[in-house]
Amino acid sequence: MATHRTKMLIIGSGPAGYSAAIYAARAMLEPIVVQGLQPGGQLTITTDVENYPGYRDVVQGPWLMEEMKAQAEHVGTRMMYDIITEVDLDGGSPYRAVADSGDEYIADTIVIATGAQAKWLGAPGEQELGGKGVSACATCDGFFYRGKKVAVIGGGNTAVEEALYLTNHSDDVTLIHRRDELRAEMILQDRLFKSPKISTQWNKTVKSFEAGENGALHHLVLEDTETSTLEVDGAFVAIGHAPATELFKGKLAMDESGYLDVEPGTPKTAIPGVFAAGDVTDHVYRQAVTAAGMGCMAALDAERYLAAREDEAEVTAEAAE
Repeated sequence: MATHRTKMLIIGSGPAGYSAAIYAARAMLEPIVVQGLQPGGQLTITTDVENYPGYRDVVQGPWLMEEMKAQAEHVGTRMMYDIITEVDLDGGSPYRAVADSGDEYIADTIVIATGAQAKWLGAPGEQELGGKGVSACATCDGFFYRGKKVAVIGGGNTAVEEALYLTNHSDDVTLIHRRDELRAEMILQDRLFKSPKISTQWNKTVKSFEAGENGALHHLVLEDTETSTLEVDGAFVAIGHAPATELFKGKLAMDESGYLDVEPGTPKTAIPGVFAAGDVTDHVYRQAVTAAGMGCMAALDAERYLAAREDEAEVTAEAAE
């Protein structure tokens, strides 16, 4: 067990955490990143990435995150393979965090970049066919199904938005919902029902995701009172996301879904010196590029926060002389 002192502790990795680390390290803040359960975040379980700026050709998600990590280390970030299990945000900066290993971190600022995980159905074949026809992000992967048959599973705002988005790429979109009416906002429902490219399957659940001879998704097995099949090239599970914020319950303000509240347009939480970036606070965009942008913002705001503290300390010291 050891105690680590730093100007910035970044909890969680992924595009937000690594980007915050890059900017903080270049500002000589000597950041420490505690990477968490899934170093690199959700992109490490994503195959083809075609919408991250700077790459003409498709790149692999795990490779992209390794490059971000290496860049952060190159400019001076310390990477810790550990999990933060306790944080003490009372009493102001410096803040204290304890890891699963027993190591203690004392930090002047904290950037929370723990992300969010897509909720899955848990049906057979779902995880096995991830990246091979099954996805939880239409805006990430819809482009790969141009002119193909796709399905969206869910009945809330996310599902309807995903279905509508997919009509940019497919003329054959099926929305599958376990009830006989949607939970989405009426304006979204109206758009969906008006679309000639979208059909609906009511009162059906996905019993399993089945592969074809090529090893990719071939069809869904649906169940209500009877069992049926639906041939599709792609299936998008859209039943919501769960932000990784359990550690901060009772310590930081969050919305009813568990996303951390920040000052609009900034990564600032209600506690000075504590910032949140990426999917842990963003339930609207949930893209790697927006997460990276928020990580940059968090590091810049943290640098300004520390500079302001130093200025205040100098003024106080001069007044005392």
